[in-house]
Amino acid sequence: MSDTPGGPGSGQGPDDANPFKGTPFEQIFSQMGGFGAGGAMPDLNALMAQMQSLFAPHDGPVNWDSVLDLARRAAAQEPDPSVTPAQAAAVADAVRLADHWLDTTTEFPSGVTTTAAWSRAEWIVETLDVWKVLVEPIAGSATAALGQAMPEEMKQLAGPLMAMLGKASGAMVASQVGSGLGALAGDVLSASDIGLPLGPIGKAALLPTNVSAFAAELPDVTDDDVLLYLALREAAHQRLFAGVPWLRDHLIGAVAEYGAGMDFDTSGMEEKLREVDLANPAAMQDAMAGGLFDPEPSPAQKAALQKLEVTLALVEGWVDEVVGQATAERMPAAAKLQETVRRRRAAGGPAEQTFATLVGLELRPRRLRDASTLWGSLRTRQGAEARDGVWMSPHLLPTADDLDDPLGFREDSVAPEELTEDEWDAGLRDLLDGGDE
Repeated sequence: MSDTPGGPGSGQGPDDANPFKGTPFEQIFSQMGGFGAGGAMPDLNALMAQMQSLFAPHDGPVNWDSVLDLARRAAAQEPDPSVTPAQAAAVADAVRLADHWLDTTTEFPSGVTTTAAWSRAEWIVETLDVWKVLVEPIAGSATAALGQAMPEEMKQLAGPLMAMLGKASGAMVASQVGSGLGALAGDVLSASDIGLPLGPIGKAALLPTNVSAFAAELPDVTDDDVLLYLALREAAHQRLFAGVPWLRDHLIGAVAEYGAGMDFDTSGMEEKLREVDLANPAAMQDAMAGGLFDPEPSPAQKAALQKLEVTLALVEGWVDEVVGQATAERMPAAAKLQETVRRRRAAGGPAEQTFATLVGLELRPRRLRDASTLWGSLRTRQGAEARDGVWMSPHLLPTADDLDDPLGFREDSVAPEELTEDEWDAGLRDLLDGGDE
């Protein structure tokens, strides 16, 4: 007979060996190292050290020092070599050439002020400030949900417990974000790869290790072509975000607003908490089990999500269109690379799946092909100036209905008269001022 808890003859099943089964702490522990075979507990010393870090005093709903540490640990599970000078030079050369090619496709000037070649760990550090803006609203919503679930009579008796529950929800979000960013770092190819401007303004960055892994899946395309094509996409994103001043804050703000308005179903938990014995840890464990962190989008959020998805599709479609235009007569392999990237973005790879886990929404531009067709059709009929002029104000952007009929967008409008540079700038200022009203 074995004396090992949960072992043969012990009378305990796998779930009995895991005292946190069904509670939020099971999620924390599983993301910080997981349970062993049969549900056995992992190294408690290591877990408690990480728990101490997660629950350490910090500003805001999430301990970002812990997030950074967890993300680095997760990214380090796969080789993450430092970027070599040769790789950094190759990225800089590719972006420089990409910007030169894009000069012939759009009136927007270059948005690149500097280039970078990042390791996965560097991507985590460089994008962390934007992740704070994206993630903290949903973390705050989760903490608020815990407070709302607590009956009033218990709030008066359980001040310290309320603080503990708030810390627990923040710790859960921190562990999830840390492991998620670590996984995401192993998949992204550039600073703008998921369609959002995650990196510093004007810094065009690629991840050579991930780019090489991506290129290895395309045996008929040279590594140089893959690097240049991805540099074109990154430079095009930078050009659009720089040329459309309202777009960066519009996208990031929309995601943050979506997270801030997230509803959590705590109806079942409130009833449990009314019956809980605060002196009984087992009762508290049962009360915290299940259903707490299942967000349910509200009708307003669903409508906002549709608008956000359309805007993301328009961004990706514009990038797809101008890169296709730039490579049409220069890069024979571009068509294959375009199709590969389209499928990767539209299908939702690990990057999109991880983001969905982090902030509760998917960033798959399902309408990418329609958006690219719309921009290309508008350019063919009215020129690149008319195509890019649509970005002057969010009120001018195509809608979901327009994407249903991409060839019909502004079909009845005529090509604009030739404008001087001063007239173009004046019109742009007028439209932008009007869009802020």
